[in-house]
Amino acid sequence: MKRKFEKNLEKQTDKSRLLSAGYLKQYLDTFIIELSENGYTELTVKGYEDSVSHFATWLQKKNISLESISDKVISDFAKHHCRCPGGRRDNHVSQQYANRVRRFVLYLCQKRIITFKVNPPKTLAQQSYLAKFQESLQCRGLSPRTIEQYIYSINSLLPLLGDNPKKYNSIHIRNVICDVATKSSRCVTKKLTKALRVYLRFLTAEGNCRPDLDAAVPTVAEWKLSSLPKYITENELERVIAACDIHTQQGIRDRAIILLLSRLGLRAGDIINIAIDDIDWNEGTLRVCGKGRRETRLPLTQEVGNAILVYLENSRPRVSIDKLFLCLRAPFRPFPVSCGISSIVSAALARAGIANPPSRGASLLRHTAATNMLRNGATLETVATVLRHRSLDMTGYYAKVDIPRLLKIAQPWPEGALC
Repeated sequence: MKRKFEKNLEKQTDKSRLLSAGYLKQYLDTFIIELSENGYTELTVKGYEDSVSHFATWLQKKNISLESISDKVISDFAKHHCRCPGGRRDNHVSQQYANRVRRFVLYLCQKRIITFKVNPPKTLAQQSYLAKFQESLQCRGLSPRTIEQYIYSINSLLPLLGDNPKKYNSIHIRNVICDVATKSSRCVTKKLTKALRVYLRFLTAEGNCRPDLDAAVPTVAEWKLSSLPKYITENELERVIAACDIHTQQGIRDRAIILLLSRLGLRAGDIINIAIDDIDWNEGTLRVCGKGRRETRLPLTQEVGNAILVYLENSRPRVSIDKLFLCLRAPFRPFPVSCGISSIVSAALARAGIANPPSRGASLLRHTAATNMLRNGATLETVATVLRHRSLDMTGYYAKVDIPRLLKIAQPWPEGALC
């Protein structure tokens, strides 16, 4: 059996040698070096080398030049019935092969070796309006992530809105949103309407559209603070924390993240933005830059501080990146979006065996932290300070589930009262 496996391995190696990188070789060599420097394993690097060599062989066979590489070319490569030398005969290229090739092509774009366009270019008018809109958002102090979401939302609406804002009217605006609402979820529609109102106010201030068009944008029905906070019990929370395997690098990192969420009530966005220099070990504080770029210093408890120290010493990759929490797989980098933090919480809930939790995101632990603080005797002002709420009304939302205190003020039901 072992001899048969070695024979098949030698056969595959011989086949890979028949694949030629051709005119892509000089770029492939630097790409491989960069992958190795970023921490990719030897096996993964070999996979990229074989995939790109296969792609280059197919390009030569089809007489496709470097400048002609496009999204359609990659799609055709992924669908071609492979008869390349040393390739996968009588079979289509796997999705993994195509993804590796696309990653290599994006690398060529980043190095400005080729120009690779997937989406049709915007008109000059759209580019001008979006550039000025983005600049105005930056001047208002919005975070890069929020600006990115606004621009993405407006980009998706521009084909329906049209190129000339001076022609916008209330009927057209309303019809666009109503059309989008039939194809999107309520959450997505809310984001689009919010971004559109901001964009229309910007156009009005610039004198490029009729005034008060933002009032024509339909509202999505929502009753503020009408629902109950989603949380888990203290016992369940301890099970979630204990479910992190501290004998693995991932478990050490996940435990530190979960403790920050559940003990200090941080948001997922706070976690991905924490830098190493934000921790003051002498004072025992953590600097957090939250919504509106408001900076706050929170006390770093012994438990949370110890978890972060263990992560820095035993789990965090040795790379010169200022962000505290990094992805553990190459390339080592900060979490690009907050969804990664929510995925960590969801996996921990599953490991802890908590069936049917009210939610599975990072906000669940933030709500749990607020609920536990109130139940343990903390005042609304204290909880508001820790959670960095601007209004006590928002903090009072958590009082709905403070059952012991609610029982003290509950009045007895009047027996025999008429309905």
